[in-house]
Amino acid sequence: MSRLKIKYNRESDNNMNLIRKVSLILATIILICIFLPKQARFRYEFQKGKVWDHENLISPYNFAILKTQEELNEDKKNILKTIQPIYDVNSTISREQIDQFETDLAEKWQTNKLDTTPQKIQDYRTVGNAILTHLYDRGILSLNNRFQNRNDDKSPAAKQYNFTLIQDKVATQKNTADCYTIESSYEYANSVLSNSPKIVYKKWLLETLKNYITLNYVYNDQQTERLEQTALANISSTRGVVQKGELIAEKDKIISNETNQKLESLRKIYEDEGKISGNQTYVTLGQFLIISLALSILMVFLFLFRKDIYYNNRLLSIIMIVIIGMLAVLSWAIKIKIPNLYYIPFCSVPIIIRILFDSRVALNIHLLMVLLAALFVPNSYEFVFLQFMAGIVAIYSIKTLVKREQFFISSAIILATYLIAYFGLLLTRNGSLSTINLMDVTPFVVSVMITLMAYPLVYAFEKLFGIVSDLTLMELTNSNSKLLRELSFKAPGTFQHSLQVANLAEAAIYRIGGNPLLVRAGALYHDIGKMTNPQFFIENQKTEKNPHDELSPEQSAQIIISHIIKGAEIAKRNQLPDVIIDFIRTHHGTTKVDYFYNLFIKNNPDKLVDEALYQYPGPIPYSKETAVLMMADSVEAASRALKEHTEESINTLVDKIIEHKLKLNQFANSNITLKEITESANIFKAMLKSIYHVRVDYDLSKKK
Repeated sequence: MSRLKIKYNRESDNNMNLIRKVSLILATIILICIFLPKQARFRYEFQKGKVWDHENLISPYNFAILKTQEELNEDKKNILKTIQPIYDVNSTISREQIDQFETDLAEKWQTNKLDTTPQKIQDYRTVGNAILTHLYDRGILSLNNRFQNRNDDKSPAAKQYNFTLIQDKVATQKNTADCYTIESSYEYANSVLSNSPKIVYKKWLLETLKNYITLNYVYNDQQTERLEQTALANISSTRGVVQKGELIAEKDKIISNETNQKLESLRKIYEDEGKISGNQTYVTLGQFLIISLALSILMVFLFLFRKDIYYNNRLLSIIMIVIIGMLAVLSWAIKIKIPNLYYIPFCSVPIIIRILFDSRVALNIHLLMVLLAALFVPNSYEFVFLQFMAGIVAIYSIKTLVKREQFFISSAIILATYLIAYFGLLLTRNGSLSTINLMDVTPFVVSVMITLMAYPLVYAFEKLFGIVSDLTLMELTNSNSKLLRELSFKAPGTFQHSLQVANLAEAAIYRIGGNPLLVRAGALYHDIGKMTNPQFFIENQKTEKNPHDELSPEQSAQIIISHIIKGAEIAKRNQLPDVIIDFIRTHHGTTKVDYFYNLFIKNNPDKLVDEALYQYPGPIPYSKETAVLMMADSVEAASRALKEHTEESINTLVDKIIEHKLKLNQFANSNITLKEITESANIFKAMLKSIYHVRVDYDLSKKK
C-alpha cells in the first residue's frame, strides 16, 4: 500500500456542500455521456489467428465484405497506374521563341563579328528556324518522376509514359517517347548542325539556339490531381457479399483472414449504422448507467480511504476535470479517426493524480479511465492491458519526486513498458517475429512525449485550485528562496536550528513512512516568526546580555509565544501553502513555555498563575509529519543546552522530552503509533550523537 500524501482540510459538512458535491458528480456524468461516441457497441471480442470462443455466429442479414487496408492500397496503386498525366500546349511561347530568334540573330551575328555576307546569315536563320519549328511541333516537356517510377519495370523504355495533351480544348493521347525534353532537344539540334555543311559556326549556333529552347508542353498538376481523386473516389470499398443466414464464425475454430474480414465488416455495420441495435436513447442510457456506476465506486473509495478529498469539493473538481478532459480527447480522436488511439497520452492521468494526491487515488482513477475507454476502442483487451501496465509503471516511477530528471526517467520507463508489453502481445498472438514492425511503436513514442505535458498541467492545477504537490515542495525546500534567505540573514541561529530539525524530521519520516519533502519544507519554515524579534531567542543572541533579563516572565513568555502567530502571518503574506502553515501553528502544540512559567512560580510562590499566558495557542499536531516535527524541534533545541553531550545524556534527554509530549496528549490527533514514536526517537538519538561526535566506549572492562 502506498503512503498517503498530504491530508487536506475538509470543507464544512452541510447541506449546501452536499448539493454542490452531487451537482458536480451529476454534471461530470452528463458531460461524459455527451462526449462519448453514441454508436452501439459490438458484443463480440475477437482476434485474427485466435479461436472463436463464442457460439456460432450466423449473419442476421445480407452485408458487403469490406476490403482490407492492404487490398484498398493495392487497388489505389493499380488505379493510379491507369491515370495518364495531363499536359497543356503553350502555342504562344513557341511562336514567341522562334520570332525572337529571328530578330536577335542579326545582332548576335554582328556582336560576334562573324562573316557579314547576307547569304551566310540567312543560311543560319533558315537552319535555326527549322530546328526550333521541328522541336516545338513535336513538343518539349519535362518528365515527371512520379509517372516514370510507377511501374516495376526499371528499363529505360519503361521510363516513358503515356499522357493526355490538351490543345484548344481538344485532348490527344501521346507518349513521352514521341516528344523532346530540354536535354534531348539540345542533342537533336547538335545532330542536325553536325550534318549541315553550310553551317560553319556550329558550336556558336548551338549555344545561341539553347537560349530559345523551352517547354511548350506544360504539366497540369491540378487537372491531373482532380482526375486521380475522381478515380480513387470510384474505387469500391467492398468485395463480395455475406448472405443472410450464412455461417460467419464457427465455435472453437481458428479465425482466418477471410473470417476476420467478415467479422470486421459486420462490426463496422453494427457500430456505424446501428442495424442490429435498438434506438440511440437506449445506448445513451446504457452509458449513463455505466459511468454512474464507475463514479459511484470512485466516490466510495474516496469516502473510505481519502475522506479529506471526498469532503473537499475543490479537490473533487480537479479529479472530475481530469476525467472529463481525457475522455473528451478520446471521443475527439475517435470522431476524427486518428490512425492509432495509442497516440493519446493516457499515462498523463495517473501522473497528474499521483503528483497531486497519492498512488492509491491515481491507481483507482487510472483503472476507471481505462475501463471506460475500453468500451469504445477496438481490441479492448489489448488496450486495457497496455494502458494499465503503463499506468502502474507511471505511478511507481514517480513514487518520490525529488529531482527534475525523474520526469524523463519516468517517461523512458513508461515507453519501455509499452514496448515490452506490445511486442509480448504480438508474439503471443502471431507466434512470429515477421509480424513485428518498428514503425508500430511510433504512437507509443509520441504518447510518451505528450505525457511530459502533464507536468505543466500539474502547475496549472496547483495555482488554480490552491493545492500542493511534490513539485511545489521541492521549490519550497530550496534554501535560496526569498523567505529562507531572509531568515538566514535576520536570524542565522534559527536558520541553522531549522536545518538541523529538517534533517532529523526527514530521517524519521523516511523510517516510519510519510512525506519526507513535506516534513522538510515544514521544518525549514516552522520558526520564521522568530525573524520579528530574533534577539529574544537564545540561538540568535550574540552577546552575554539577555534581553529577557529586563522583562517579566509574562512578557518574555508572550514574546516567545508570539513567534507562532507572527510566523503564520508572515507565511500567509508570502503565500506559503496552508499545509506549511500547519507546521508553524502546531510545532509547539498546546504546551507551555516551561522556563518562564516555572520562573514566575519560583519568583511569586504566593500568587495564582494564569496558565493561559504561558501556553502556546495550538492546535496540537494532526498528522504524522507535524507530530514528528514537534519531537524533532524539541529534542534539537534541548540538545543545545546540554552541558555534556554523552550517549547517556542524549538518550535521557530524548526519552524525557518525548515522554513529556505524550503525557500532555500532544499526539492524540495524529495518525502516529507508539511504535513509530519509538522508532523516531531512536533516529533522533543516533543523529544527535553523530552531530555532537559522541564516541562509543569500547573498554570492555567497564562492562563487566
